[in-house]
Amino acid sequence: MKLIRICFLFVFVLFSYSAFSQWQPAGEKLKTEWANKVHPDNVLPEYPRPVMEREEWKNLNGIWEYSIAGRSTNKPSAHDGEILVPFPIESSLSGVMRRVEPSQVLWYDRNFTIPQEWDGKNIKLNFGAVDWEAEIWINNVKIGSHTGGYTPFSFDITPFLKDGEQEISIRVWDPTNEGPQPRGKQVREPEGIYYTPVTGIWQTVWLEPVNRKSFKKVNFTSDIDNNTVKLDTETTDFESGDIVEVIILEDDKEINRSKFTAGESLDIILSDPKLWSPDSPFLYRTIVKLISDKEIVDEVKSYFAMRKISKKRDENGIVRMQLNNEDYFHFGPLDQGWWPDGLYTAPTDEALKYDIVKTKEMGYNMIRKHVKVEPARWYTHCDELGILVWQDMPSGDQQKDWQMRKYFEGNELVRSAESEEIFRKEWKEIMDYLMPYPGIVVWVPFNEAWGQFKTEEITEWTSNYDPSRLINSASGGNHFQTGDILDLHQYPDPQLYLYDANRVTVLGEYGGIGLPMDGHLWATDKNWGYVQFESTKEVTDKYIEYAETLKDLIRAGFSGAVYTQTTDVEGEVNGLMTYDRKKDKMNIKRISKINREVINILKE
Repeated sequence: MKLIRICFLFVFVLFSYSAFSQWQPAGEKLKTEWANKVHPDNVLPEYPRPVMEREEWKNLNGIWEYSIAGRSTNKPSAHDGEILVPFPIESSLSGVMRRVEPSQVLWYDRNFTIPQEWDGKNIKLNFGAVDWEAEIWINNVKIGSHTGGYTPFSFDITPFLKDGEQEISIRVWDPTNEGPQPRGKQVREPEGIYYTPVTGIWQTVWLEPVNRKSFKKVNFTSDIDNNTVKLDTETTDFESGDIVEVIILEDDKEINRSKFTAGESLDIILSDPKLWSPDSPFLYRTIVKLISDKEIVDEVKSYFAMRKISKKRDENGIVRMQLNNEDYFHFGPLDQGWWPDGLYTAPTDEALKYDIVKTKEMGYNMIRKHVKVEPARWYTHCDELGILVWQDMPSGDQQKDWQMRKYFEGNELVRSAESEEIFRKEWKEIMDYLMPYPGIVVWVPFNEAWGQFKTEEITEWTSNYDPSRLINSASGGNHFQTGDILDLHQYPDPQLYLYDANRVTVLGEYGGIGLPMDGHLWATDKNWGYVQFESTKEVTDKYIEYAETLKDLIRAGFSGAVYTQTTDVEGEVNGLMTYDRKKDKMNIKRISKINREVINILKE
């Protein structure tokens, strides 16, 4: 018996080693230290949806088979090779590092099994994000499709399952910059401020068992002025008599237990609530149950924060942003969320969290997430660590007239009916997806006139859809007298060249101080920043010089500022860190000190 066990162990180890040895990062491009921690048997193993977490689930990340074919052709009969999901095919960590043209489609295939203990349950197939158009087959039956590269989507695959092993196939098409869809900085010919395209699955794929009646959405909205938090839920197939029960925990101690009818909402009163802020990021943990016929049919863990974002005119007549009814200066980096080895996808959850940890270490209290939407865990890390988030809509379509230094006097871009429909659908889905995360305090629908259309209408819709956050309708121009914020861009040095006495005025981008560091470059040539220096001391000195200027401009009217940027990205070398995150560009102690001084100006 002992010999049999030894033989079995040997075969298992041999098989595991063989599977691992067949996958390797592709290419010779820059890598982060976390690339060495990626293993095909344990890719991003953390539960991917922290605001609605269930105990039972199965991760489908790992080795899949892929093929590339013409868009108008049938599925190939043979595969081109293996790909490591969820890293996009253009990335090194996919193990492939191939481009997919707009005239082509990318096919994914793999088999999976349903755990026996899930018998009798409905099986949900969940995708974190797939860029851009995905069609899904289960056991050779097409079960559905989804468009949109930044939002999660799910299917109940129960009716299509068979005994034994299951087959899944996914067909993905992405036109990149040949289409009008939101795509951020992706282009087919990357250079300058535009980067490598991302195609296909780039966030976790997973299965979870649910009952026929289950939660579709759980969302908390706080009201600190009345010491209440409102809970909204959506459920599948709920009936009269079904009940939602919520348990609220403070430091693991139950402080409230409430029940209400499914399909309704509930305002819960909290006695002397603890407020959330970057200095004290307290989160209330919750357990939410769905009860039908006196039985618990679904149970999820979630959380919320008691915080308020608003604006108010101060004693000098300047409209200031407020956090929890106090003037609060927002200061942080422009964060593009790109990785040299995974492109859109961080190698590990530790890596995903790292940029936020460093942002806090540098003394900032905010991040502007620039024309990209992150996996859900990124936002939870911000909530837990204490970071305010300005969330951009990923840009798409065309840039028409761009006027920066005056209120807009030109003709707005006229999108096609298809382009406009895509924007509205995806913006709503992004807001729905991110609504539960309390760290998000500002929505940014347009950046630098890129794809900007019907600004006043889109701003009004956004504000009405989520009145709990501020709307920065046009970052960097074209400026309309709408929304809550006037957002100026100015490189490299801060300048206050336009002011709005009725809205918050912010410096939405500045800086871009460049420092190429040998051994940490994506490309050995064509590296640029808005200004470039040759040493850490020089860039730190220039950063502090700009920060001293910013202090005076805050007193004159700025209520927030965004420094470009968190890391180098491909050919851009204006990061606070190198692209591989292995080197800080500046003296962290010095910039942390000056950053805190900038933030505290309004407290003087």
